Amino acid sequence: MNHHRQQQLNLTMEWKIYHNPRCSKSRQTLQLLRDRGIEPQVIEYLKVPPNAADFRRLQAQTGLEARDLMRTADHAFADAGLDATTASDADLARAVAKDPRLLQRPIVVVGDRAVVGRPPENVLKLLENT
Repeated sequence: MNHHRQQQLNLTMEWKIYHNPRCSKSRQTLQLLRDRGIEPQVIEYLKVPPNAADFRRLQAQTGLEARDLMRTADHAFADAGLDATTASDADLARAVAKDPRLLQRPIVVVGDRAVVGRPPENVLKLLENT
């Protein structure tokens, strides 16, 4: 498939961003998508938290470990009584559902793939390989 046709397909697929408007990296990632003609569904995950199943789906889509989708250095992680080395994936998924501040941000999803937008340029992988 030629590059132009691939780019058209990328733009017509449904894109989502788990977004925190107060986060500069999240804002930069959203702008990067918009600059490329993509208007994603914006999910303000602090207002509409992902449930444990959503978190597990994001984990599968990114191919990352559950702890890599979490803000383990955030004080909320320690306040939740979590230990990044010993907590199970199920424990971490439940923790994010209970306190969405623990979710790494932003996360961009298209089709069955997702990336964490840290740095924002990570989303370019989705544009190239969608």
